[in-house]
Amino acid sequence: MVGILDEILKKLPKDNISSAGYEGANIVLYTKDKEFFLDNRGLIRELVNEFKKRIELRADPAIVLDLESAQKAVKKIIPKEAGVSNINFDAQRSRVIIEAEKPGLAIGKQGAVLREIREKTLWAPLVKRTPALKSKLIENIRAVLYQHSDYRRKFLDQVGHRIYDGWIREKKHEWVRLSFLGGGRQVGRSCLFLQTPESRVILDCGVNIASDEQAYPYLDAPEFNIKDLDAVIITHSHLDHIGFVPYLFKYGYRGPVYCTAPTRDVGALLLIDYVKIMRARGKDPIFDIEDIREMVKHTICLDYDEVSDITPDVRITLYNAGHILGSAMVHMHIGNGLHNMLYTGDMKYGRTSLLEPAVTKFPRLETLVMESTYGGKDNVLPSRSQSEAHLSEVISKTVKRGGKVLVPVLGSGRGQEVMLIVEKMIKEGQIPKIPVYIHGMVWDITAIHTAYPEFLNREVRKLIFHKDENPFLSDTFRQVGSKKEQMQIVEEEGPCVILATSGMLVGGPSVEYLKHLADNPKNSLMFVCYQGEGSLGRRIQMGEREITFTTGQRHEVTPVKCEVYTEEGLTGHSGRNQLTNFVNRCDPKPRKVAVCHGENSRCLDLSSSVHKMMRIETVAPRNLEIIRLK
Repeated sequence: MVGILDEILKKLPKDNISSAGYEGANIVLYTKDKEFFLDNRGLIRELVNEFKKRIELRADPAIVLDLESAQKAVKKIIPKEAGVSNINFDAQRSRVIIEAEKPGLAIGKQGAVLREIREKTLWAPLVKRTPALKSKLIENIRAVLYQHSDYRRKFLDQVGHRIYDGWIREKKHEWVRLSFLGGGRQVGRSCLFLQTPESRVILDCGVNIASDEQAYPYLDAPEFNIKDLDAVIITHSHLDHIGFVPYLFKYGYRGPVYCTAPTRDVGALLLIDYVKIMRARGKDPIFDIEDIREMVKHTICLDYDEVSDITPDVRITLYNAGHILGSAMVHMHIGNGLHNMLYTGDMKYGRTSLLEPAVTKFPRLETLVMESTYGGKDNVLPSRSQSEAHLSEVISKTVKRGGKVLVPVLGSGRGQEVMLIVEKMIKEGQIPKIPVYIHGMVWDITAIHTAYPEFLNREVRKLIFHKDENPFLSDTFRQVGSKKEQMQIVEEEGPCVILATSGMLVGGPSVEYLKHLADNPKNSLMFVCYQGEGSLGRRIQMGEREITFTTGQRHEVTPVKCEVYTEEGLTGHSGRNQLTNFVNRCDPKPRKVAVCHGENSRCLDLSSSVHKMMRIETVAPRNLEIIRLK
């Protein structure tokens, strides 16, 4: 059987190409001919148009400028105002990765600076943004990728061979089926398993942090075998969607994990923290840091709207989901036009302070698999303006009586959303200028937000581009770095706002603050994100006013005398009306809707309502149920 590489090479002059290989679904050609590298007379563009694949021509590592000379040349070519912070060479792939505070200046008008780097060094330049807030995590992740560049090249080539070398399984009939291994009529441990005659793909693989009894996906289901798994796709970085992925690597998976770059970075941070929290609770972590590192090594990052083959019969495109930084809906084109499916993951069909709303236009769509966190008939959420007014009112009242406002937040999403809202309120004089303390991963994840402004909405993006106007750099925000600093905040006089993880009060600094602030009626506790069933946050929401904290053998009972508020309108999920609007505005309209990621009654309620309102076939699968899509 003639492969795609052979077909491409047939159309190129033999002497011009020294080697060819895959980088996932992309095809990379190397040449030792300097003239051909600098000017191929449109030949590569013609091949791209003919084969409809990404094809890149690079200089063979044998002819590129030596590292020391190349580094000097790059520094000389890029203007100082670009603020280059780092230059790394991926020698195996003839790439130079340049980190700059102002990527636009490092690229130059219409790519002029990059062209000059190519001409003078023969290295293929790639420019990345230096975070406005220093992020050790991003540095570590990039270091892992550079250190293992030889492994990465081989791994990406293997992925390409799996995509392009033809079918490895027997094909008698065409069919598509979807198993719900987690997230069926529940929030937590989201995990879908897609099977075709040729492909085995997991969509999300999370943990339920609010429950020890139903914590992990059903990977012991008879249809699932980790040895047959072709690919994993992650919609976003929250632990109920990514928290079990390193476990796959612990048990031998070495295939690709597809997601956006922010999902990889934030996800790695949350997973590292998850291991620390398990150890702090005296539990053995289900995986370790090495397994997280393996996950990072095997991640293939895609941009929104980038089409990529992942197996011989599955092609995916990620679309903005509007939920958190880098969150994506996964559109799957299965077979040769056999079936098209959209999995929303968690989504927000409404503009927020951080993000643009979820996308509703797709090339084709037969089956929609959607979340229903707030899908019940009673889940009509207040508008953004009402929600912000409520937050402003709670902060103002608490400040007036000299109290502190504790806002438990998810490290990614609600933390940054509340930061922007509070910063704007202070700037506009709606609330007094008080310190806003940031504790836990919120600060590190905010730094990651400043590295990927292209994933944020237009207004925030513009502000981040101008250092003086970057809202995340406001002197209102103060990072808390130690237990000693935490105790000073608790004990010192004067009002403040405290944003701390975890958002469901199931561990992390928010629980420590609650221990010290709960029994003072001057203080306020405000929930702004979903509280999972069984979590301490949900119990307090439901009226529990005495909390038992266990330290070793000692049990302390703390009364909850502080004011308790919930503001669901600031959630990163869509409420009932937005969810039905999303289905109604999907273009094209789906023929079938499967509802998941919601409590039992909410899944059933949304499923029933969509069927009645739009005359679409609907289903609300339980865990371990399988639905046939084709």
